[in-house]
Amino acid sequence: MAEGASDGGCGSHRRAVPLIHDKTTILWDHDGVLVHTEPWYYEATRRCLADFGLPLPIAGYLEDMKTGRTAWERARQSGFNDQQIAEKRAERDTLYQKFLQSEEIEIPNVINVLDRLSRQFQMAIVTTAKREDFELIHAERDIVSHMQFVLANGDYPRAKPAPDPYLAALDRFGVAAQQAVVVEDSERGLRAAVAAGIDCVVVRNPFIQGHDFGEAVCVIDRLDELPDLLT
Repeated sequence: MAEGASDGGCGSHRRAVPLIHDKTTILWDHDGVLVHTEPWYYEATRRCLADFGLPLPIAGYLEDMKTGRTAWERARQSGFNDQQIAEKRAERDTLYQKFLQSEEIEIPNVINVLDRLSRQFQMAIVTTAKREDFELIHAERDIVSHMQFVLANGDYPRAKPAPDPYLAALDRFGVAAQQAVVVEDSERGLRAAVAAGIDCVVVRNPFIQGHDFGEAVCVIDRLDELPDLLT
C-alpha cells in the first residue's frame, strides 16, 4: 500500500474482528481477488489510449478506478468522438483477451481457500468483468464450481462503486446484509460493499496503490488468511 493510504489492519481497526463471525454468505470480487488480471486490463487500455496519443499513467488509472470513471473519458475530453472510442475499446477488449490466454494470472492458494470455505458458506462472485472475459478466464479453471452463482457486468443496473451488484447478490440469496461478508481488493469495491451495508474484508493487491481502506472490517495480506478470520 502506498505511503499515506489509510489501512486500519485488523486488530487495531475501529471495528472489532469478531463482527466478521456468524456469517452465512461470502460475496467475492473477482479481478484482483481470485485472479490476477487487473495489470493486464490496464496494460491493454494503456496501449490503446496511446494510439490516440494519450498517456495513461498508472497513478491516474488507479485514481479513476476508485470512482468507476473509465479511462475513455480522457479520450472524449481530448476531442475523440464516440465512434473512434468504440473502435479503440473493441481493440482493447481483443488485446485483453489475448493477455488472458497468454499471461500468468493465477493467485496462489485460491482453490484451497475456496475448498475450505465452501464447506461452511454459500458463495457467489460479484464482478464488474464482462461476461465474455469471465467465461474465457474460467474455461479451464475450477473456481466457479465453488459458487452458487456469478453476477457479471450487465446483471445489475449500476456498476461498483454503486451498491447495486452486491444488493442484487443479497436478493438472489435471500439473505440480509448482516449475514454476508464481501471480499474485495479496491476502494471502488469497498465503497460498493459499504453502500450495500455489508462488512468487507480487503485483500492486499500489489497492483492497487493509494486506495483508502479505512471502512474495511479488516485488511489482510494474503487470501489464505481469510478462512481463519471467518471460521
